[in-house]
Amino acid sequence: MQGYTEKMRTQLSNPVQYQLLLNDDSIDLNPYLGKAITLRFTGNIACVHCHKPIKKTFNQGYCYPCFRSLAQCDMCIMKPETCHYHLGTCREPEWGETFCFQPHIVYLANSSGIKVGITRQTQIPTRWIDQGAVQALPIFKVSSRYLAGLIEVVLAKHVSDKTSWQQMLKSQPQPIDLAAQRDSLLAACATELADICQKFPPAAIELLSDEQVVNIQFPINHYPDKLKSFNFDKDPDVSGVLQGIKGQYLLLDTGVLNIRKFTGYELEFIEA
Repeated sequence: MQGYTEKMRTQLSNPVQYQLLLNDDSIDLNPYLGKAITLRFTGNIACVHCHKPIKKTFNQGYCYPCFRSLAQCDMCIMKPETCHYHLGTCREPEWGETFCFQPHIVYLANSSGIKVGITRQTQIPTRWIDQGAVQALPIFKVSSRYLAGLIEVVLAKHVSDKTSWQQMLKSQPQPIDLAAQRDSLLAACATELADICQKFPPAAIELLSDEQVVNIQFPINHYPDKLKSFNFDKDPDVSGVLQGIKGQYLLLDTGVLNIRKFTGYELEFIEA
């Protein structure tokens, strides 16, 4: 099969089910565990938004004009506490109203260790899977991405808000009592969280004190001995035995490949 890639489609089950997307075709990847595969880059790249041919991508799949003009590529997506919609300077106000002004979840996860993160409610559990989290616990439901970002900044003073992809791919992390960590964080951040709550209507922030930890198992036969990262811009052929899939990475016996990094690349999938 051959086509332009998107990030892998996932389904939460035991273990997570993965599909490689190539245009309108999808390939179930779990049955290929333990088998030799090749992914070959044809040299063609297309913007994931406007679909124009390009020579390089920005922000995982966009051409430069789309990267500069689309709200989904603005810095406030990475740092939602910097949202500037209220200033009238949002790149695409209608897009912001659709995607940013809807329920978001602030959560704790265990991927390369404990971290705090945010995502749209509709992106659960996809966001956790994409980050390679083996445990996740929702702690707040809020009315907007901006508000989620404010809370995340407060909590991130005590726990990381980033995932180390190298550590995430090296081994299975030790289990964490996320409920106990949540309670400890809420106590440590009580004053700052109260200040945020006073600035918004009561219904805008809901503490999810009764949520249960979600455990996620990834399809992995063997973790890589060495983390050699493949790059289609340097070598168009990636081959090896598929030993596992975690986050958006294929774990081969020859190295690891971040599929999401090469969104918009035209690839050929070959079963050896």
